[in-house]
Amino acid sequence: MVGSKQDRGTVEAKSQPQIIPRSEHNISRKQFSPNAIKVLYRLKDGGYDAYLVGGCIRDILLGIEPKDFDVVTNATPEEIKRLFRNCRLIGRRFRLAHIVFGREVIEVATMRGHHMSTNSEGDPTSKASEQGQLLRDNVYGTIEEDAQRRDFSINALYYSVKDFGVRDFAGGIDAIKARRIELIGDPETRYREDPVRMLRAVRFATKLDMDIAPATLSPILELSPLLGNIPPARLFEETLKLFLNGKAEANFLMLRELGLFKELFPSLEEILAQENSEFERRFVQQMFANTDARINSNKKVTPAFIYAALLWFPLRNRAAHLQQQGISEYDAFMQAISQVLSENAQRVAVPKRFTLGARDIWHIQQRLDRRSGQRAYRLSLQPKFKASYDFLLLRVESGETEQQTLADWWTEYLQQDVSGQKDMVKNLGQKDRPKRRYRNKPRRKPKQDT
Repeated sequence: MVGSKQDRGTVEAKSQPQIIPRSEHNISRKQFSPNAIKVLYRLKDGGYDAYLVGGCIRDILLGIEPKDFDVVTNATPEEIKRLFRNCRLIGRRFRLAHIVFGREVIEVATMRGHHMSTNSEGDPTSKASEQGQLLRDNVYGTIEEDAQRRDFSINALYYSVKDFGVRDFAGGIDAIKARRIELIGDPETRYREDPVRMLRAVRFATKLDMDIAPATLSPILELSPLLGNIPPARLFEETLKLFLNGKAEANFLMLRELGLFKELFPSLEEILAQENSEFERRFVQQMFANTDARINSNKKVTPAFIYAALLWFPLRNRAAHLQQQGISEYDAFMQAISQVLSENAQRVAVPKRFTLGARDIWHIQQRLDRRSGQRAYRLSLQPKFKASYDFLLLRVESGETEQQTLADWWTEYLQQDVSGQKDMVKNLGQKDRPKRRYRNKPRRKPKQDT
């Protein structure tokens, strides 16, 4: 996926687009969401220009069924809200309108304009950090300016319901044909404006099976630390897109190659970078491969499992370090969980509903070998038991052979009926049975009748 074709240099958006008429492209309104078409026509009837833009146009041209339909218009967010009763305005960095149709949301953005000069502190529309990152970006402009503000050439494609033509401002059609990911404008400047574009370049390259153009690729390794300036909540959303799109393994390998993974999960990358960490690397890569297989088979995947796997080795290392300080095994494990999750939240803010799931998976790993009496049955009823069992199988599959016997036992146990499960528990060795506890207290004398 990393660029191997001849570099064309930087790509600039043109002031006059190439217009591809309806007779020369394969895009039909039938391929769009009916609700997106409604939004386009209502904006058009309201006297505004409106276009479908970006990923949905790109995907149709590539023969991929589009999932998201984004609209761009010259109407301001407040004007959009007056047209649609089912509209809500969101965003601080850039104001957006969400038109809600039941479960479907059509995102409508106002065309962006250029930053004429460095803004003053009192400017409410635009603000940039010292590193060049845009912190607030409510600068509106024309469609030509909006195209120049787009990130990649393959996303600067606009479809109009006025003439059903496609407007190509940055050679996006040629880039699609050449299967090339290329930034619009100077790559270093664009990455500094929004470092998340480095993650998007990786995601588009693997998702669309394209190469990253050399000019777009070359600054990434040097500028990867800029991801530290991105809010952790936003990085969580970006990691979900990277790990839940069916290309997680390829994304993981490319993120590591370009120095981006260490900015997201520094404690894990420190472990993976060691020479004797073959098992750890195989574990993480196998987890992503299994995730891709489930997603591509339309099976459910919980982010809790992914983050439990990504933080498993930092957790074990931290717990071992705490035990060396004289803390008991259980207390060390509990403290390590809190510390690892707290440190990770400074980079990627995983919501509590997923960290709680990760905690459950980790706790159950510590209890899987305690199977006597009613323990196995009660453990199998835990909400996160199935994910924890899969986690155990992943450990064995990656080379943790000392857990093979335990994994085989649980595999057979889950296949048995209730009677068979009871027999399996009875046949456990004496070492798995709980020891009886005796109290060294004198027996009380029986009360005498008076």
